[in-house]
Amino acid sequence: MSRDDARRTLICYDIIHDRRRDRVATTLQEYGDRVQYSVFIVDISPARLLQLKSELEQLIDSDEDSILFCDLGRVAELNEQRFGYLGKSREVTDNDVLIL
Repeated sequence: MSRDDARRTLICYDIIHDRRRDRVATTLQEYGDRVQYSVFIVDISPARLLQLKSELEQLIDSDEDSILFCDLGRVAELNEQRFGYLGKSREVTDNDVLIL
């Protein structure tokens, strides 16, 4: 799969317990950039996204926790800044790394 097939995905979570929340955050940091305390931006192939979802599903309690995935579009088509901030911002890296 080429970088052209990668999707930029916004992932945010609402995890009640500290230990589960820390594990989810640690997992997501391996895949992308933390842009808020519970919000990540990940450039990822569809197959790898399925793997990530499977990993996260094992870490949460589906009766108490939730994780939201928002597809922001193909990375190859993102030619403009799509994020705006008020207050302190965190940088979203735009590197040539693709997680397959």
